[in-house]
Amino acid sequence: MQRLKTRPQFQAVLAGSIVARTTHFALHRNALDAKAVQAKAEAQPDARALFPVQTTWIGAMVPKRWAKRAVTRNAIKRQIYTVSDDFSQQYPLAAYVVRLRREFSRKEFVSASSEQLKLAVRAEVQALLQAGAQAV
Repeated sequence: MQRLKTRPQFQAVLAGSIVARTTHFALHRNALDAKAVQAKAEAQPDARALFPVQTTWIGAMVPKRWAKRAVTRNAIKRQIYTVSDDFSQQYPLAAYVVRLRREFSRKEFVSASSEQLKLAVRAEVQALLQAGAQAV
């Protein structure tokens, strides 16, 4: 599984459809059409292809709006990427973004990076990716 790195890659995936949702997360998907990617590369020979390798791509979007502290954002992203590796064989060739869409309660998770928060994130991301695998 390749990771999304650039803003145009994230924008392309977010322009696709939402495949699954949970309380705090949404899973966006954009199919990688090899013919469309090849036609775009031929039309613009100077531009690098958006997804140069034909494989499954994954990205994690954790906005500051929903996770104020960098420690929390990084912990959430680590959980997303770790869980997505477990599901890599269940997903077809496409690009995916797991987006945080709601804040985890700071009253319930007082610490910026606690084991409770990590376990809650991991459980919810597993449920999200399981639902996404069934929907695809």
